[in-house]
Amino acid sequence: MSTVVTYSEARQNLASLLDKALVEGEVRIKRRDGQVFVVKPVEEKSSPLDIDGIDLGITTDEIVAFIAEGRRDFTS
Repeated sequence: MSTVVTYSEARQNLASLLDKALVEGEVRIKRRDGQVFVVKPVEEKSSPLDIDGIDLGITTDEIVAFIAEGRRDFTS
């Protein structure tokens, strides 16, 4: 269940409210007139293809040479 706070509490404690939303997933703010609003963190969308690079210690020219060699072996 998400935390429900009043508008006044939210205004006075915004930083802690945002921290709580990060931990709990969302926080609800209720106004005097009964309207309720939800504050929740935005989910970062990333591609499964986004990966960290690996330093192999070889140059671009060496990579191109390896590919050319592999193609020569494949066509022979």
